[in-house]
Amino acid sequence: MLNELRHATLEDLPEIIKIYNEAIKDGISTADSKTVSVEDKIEWFKAHDALHPILVKEYHGRIIAWISLQPFYANLLAYAHSARINIYIDKNFQGKKLGQQFLCEAIEQAKSYEIKTLLALIFSENTPSLKLFKKLGFKEWGNLNRIATIEGIDKDLLILGHRIQE
Repeated sequence: MLNELRHATLEDLPEIIKIYNEAIKDGISTADSKTVSVEDKIEWFKAHDALHPILVKEYHGRIIAWISLQPFYANLLAYAHSARINIYIDKNFQGKKLGQQFLCEAIEQAKSYEIKTLLALIFSENTPSLKLFKKLGFKEWGNLNRIATIEGIDKDLLILGHRIQE
């Protein structure tokens, strides 16, 4: 049984990191190229707050996906209603249209955090993520050509945006 998205707790961090490390191995989902530890990500976890949480989705008590909302230019008031969104799904649950469901839930929750604009930063070769976000109304707002180099390969980073409320 799938539970509703809920705010992550520090006790969830090992499962969050396990899913994230799977994404690192695929080479197209994150700029990290080496696996990370729970200790590496404690400060990142604690930087999230009630208006920019990490949300998790459970299936039979096991975390199968997580979504983070992070401030966009955290210290500038002009961007207070904008956030970056990331989604990571356990490899055993990918390709089952669950990402669309989870992302829809997260977008609805983001509205209650007074977020008006969501941004997703996605490598151009990450076709599944691009299709998912575009299906939910995100549009390409920019292309940072060859901005990242991972394992010796230059990558384009696409900026996708979506205005979720006025």
